[in-house]
Amino acid sequence: MTNSHRWQGPQKEVGLIEVAGNEESVLAIDPGSAKCGLAIVTQTGVVKHRAIVPTASLVAEVQSAVHLWNPIALIVGKGTGSKPLLRHLQDAQLALPVQSVDESYTSELARVRYVAENPPRGWQRLLPRSLRTPPCAYDDYVAILLAERWWNHQPSDER
Repeated sequence: MTNSHRWQGPQKEVGLIEVAGNEESVLAIDPGSAKCGLAIVTQTGVVKHRAIVPTASLVAEVQSAVHLWNPIALIVGKGTGSKPLLRHLQDAQLALPVQSVDESYTSELARVRYVAENPPRGWQRLLPRSLRTPPCAYDDYVAILLAERWWNHQPSDER
């Protein structure tokens, strides 16, 4: 797989994933005051891309992702700071619907998923789970959960 395109400016980025076929995907955003989590997730739950980007460059990152991945919808968590972000995204006049999703408990669930997918190493294995703090931000995992919530609330005939 060749990576001919990489988003510019994210604090954390994972590799791009090629998905066979033309499976529809959504672009989900976990809004934050300093940084936002982004994820491109298909209807079958495949994460094509995830990243954490500075809030100041979010609109440019979203425009780039829309061009690259052609999602069918833009999903934004209804958490703190989502209203100004929604205004900025609507001002950008993106060619896709922008929808809000309830963000309740997604940070806690994202932390659990992050820890499950990134087991501790070295002496941190000795700490009880409740005392382990992820070594980096996991806003991208929150964005994945928001996309999954959105897909789970879509009628099955639209999938």
